[in-house]
Amino acid sequence: MMAAQKELYDAIVIGAGIQGCFTAYHLAKHSRRVLLLEQFFLPHSRGSSHGQSRIIRRAYPEDFYTEMMAECYRIWAQLQHEAGTQLYRQTGLLLLGMKENPELKTIQATLSRHGVEHQYLPSEELKQRFPNIQLARGEVGLLDKSGGVLYADKALRVLQDAIRQLGGIVHDGEKVMEIKPGLPIVVKTTSSSYQARSLIITAGPWTNRLLRPLGLELPLQTLRINVCYWKEKAPGSYSVSQAFPCFLGLGLSLAPHHIYGLPSREYPGLVKNTPDEHFILDRHPKYDNIVIGAGFSGHGFKLSPIVGKILYELSMKLTPSYDLTPFRISRFPSLGKAHL
Repeated sequence: MMAAQKELYDAIVIGAGIQGCFTAYHLAKHSRRVLLLEQFFLPHSRGSSHGQSRIIRRAYPEDFYTEMMAECYRIWAQLQHEAGTQLYRQTGLLLLGMKENPELKTIQATLSRHGVEHQYLPSEELKQRFPNIQLARGEVGLLDKSGGVLYADKALRVLQDAIRQLGGIVHDGEKVMEIKPGLPIVVKTTSSSYQARSLIITAGPWTNRLLRPLGLELPLQTLRINVCYWKEKAPGSYSVSQAFPCFLGLGLSLAPHHIYGLPSREYPGLVKNTPDEHFILDRHPKYDNIVIGAGFSGHGFKLSPIVGKILYELSMKLTPSYDLTPFRISRFPSLGKAHL
């Protein structure tokens, strides 16, 4: 028999990936009673927040991401200080592309506008600086010196511990079965029932499963990202200790999509590569105390401190710290009244 849970939370967050954790962290830090629900037992590898490392960078074509990243770096540093655990290592981020690549030019202009330290590397200088990278003819580099590696699994553990220390509650192994809109919102799980003034959904690929019964389906596509580890020909030559940077290939002939790479650290002697749109950060069009954060796969981890802050602000009906126009549900014209 399902036990009734009468306590009224300020907010319930569904999904304990990095976005949900940072949302709960900001809520708890502002003395809100928050419950973080996760369907799997922690830690797990089912979502997009698992693994040891992620790239952090300010190099973006869009001004708003570069601007948001300035505060992200400060929050990551604050969390690292609070935890006494290293969560970030500066390695630099090397962007590779053809000299005439428009995206590369846009990123350089964005970095310049925001005063981010960077360096343009013509082909010859790029070869001299990084002789162990096989370059295409006419390929140039752009080094974002603020780039580096985030230690993802450590960050999740630190955040979950911080939420508890701040008075928040984390329940794992508890799948959400039903959401009843209203004031309060009722959330029924496999083991209990909870009430809250607001609800934040950060459920990754399970987002639409929760939203469909609420009359909304977002144009989200679940992507499987291939993560490969390449054995170094010369041991140590691609390591953090040898000042080898993270890298990002823009529109290279070898692939139709971006290729990311991180220096060897997770597994000594092995280098990590992966392939990479804008997030959804908004309230439900019909229920304004239900907030949605979705569409993060590819580049959401580094931005999670600000994503969590924005979702906290939306859930508490506060003025958002950033212009949310690029992240609104209304930008999808196909989502008419038929979806609500």
